[in-house]
Amino acid sequence: MPVPPWLSCIVTSCIKPFKPHAIVSSDDDDDDELLWCKDIRRHSRGEFSFAACQANQEIEDHSQVEIGSNALFVGVYDGHGGDDCSRFIKARLFNNLMNVARNQGTIDEETLREAFAMTEDGFMLLVQRGYELQNNLATVGSCCLVGVIWEGVLYISNLGDSRAIVGTLSTCRSITTQQLTTEHNCIREEIRQELRAKHPNDPDIVVLERGAWRVKGIIQVSRTIGDAYLKNPTYMKPPLTVPVLSAEPTLNTRVLTSDDKFLIFASDGLWEHLTNQQAAEIVHLNPRRGIARRLIKAAVQSAAKRANMEYRALRNLQRGSRRVYHDDITVVVVFLDGPSRFTVQQLSLRAFEDEAGVSEFQSLHGLT
Repeated sequence: MPVPPWLSCIVTSCIKPFKPHAIVSSDDDDDDELLWCKDIRRHSRGEFSFAACQANQEIEDHSQVEIGSNALFVGVYDGHGGDDCSRFIKARLFNNLMNVARNQGTIDEETLREAFAMTEDGFMLLVQRGYELQNNLATVGSCCLVGVIWEGVLYISNLGDSRAIVGTLSTCRSITTQQLTTEHNCIREEIRQELRAKHPNDPDIVVLERGAWRVKGIIQVSRTIGDAYLKNPTYMKPPLTVPVLSAEPTLNTRVLTSDDKFLIFASDGLWEHLTNQQAAEIVHLNPRRGIARRLIKAAVQSAAKRANMEYRALRNLQRGSRRVYHDDITVVVVFLDGPSRFTVQQLSLRAFEDEAGVSEFQSLHGLT
């Protein structure tokens, strides 16, 4: 079937047909067989690069990019205990956001907060209805990072330890970074203090377990969607008697300027191996095309070095075996060039899915 003219200009070097969760190949001989990517695409204010790499036996990172005529949505959902929750978020959160935006006539922090609450409530209802047949639904959860560019303003909402940074050009033409998210992970002293303040009568609200600080010795992140067994008394087991996790996101707003050159959204699988500045330098100093998978490669190389392995040896391990050395990794790099003079197709892209559908952003015609 011939490729339509409007689509031919955005077909990338890294698109091949495959089934979700299958091994994916790339035109780059040095690339990872468990990698999926869209090397370069246009959005209304520039370009973006999107990639994901599987390490678990079943992919637990889910993600999406929604391209609007004058807007962009990026979602990174890092699941744990399975992919039921992260997959649910991918299917529901953006649609919830569109419903709220249509009702309120705009997108802002409160729109995002409400969309997150609707998604949490929806998953908890799924747990309630399916618990008797599938008990593990109560122990499945996900971190959730969302960024929306709307009318030149960036809105970010985050639960868990995925991260977003902005790369800004300084007066001396070097790149500087600013982290745009708060990470709800017990590795941070501020999070441990926050939990102790919320649970003053529980001396074991955070404890060292298996070499890391964890909420009740169970989980490192303190805010998630899902994890009903740590939030809802119906599914809690002794010694838990009160909810210990929250689904209240941290929100941030940034008016984008001409000095803001790019954004990086990524699951913690990337940030375990690269610092903010290292990631920003890679983006700043290399071609745009394929930059998201270049960041993933740098993280996997770092993981190999840490394990005293050759990069190629680690790269050639099969899914499942890879998890010993690194996590699933999702990366979206968004370049900021200012408003486009060209019409941008409103598309919905999801990692490990090659079919690009029409984005629900089209339902917001007239709001901008």
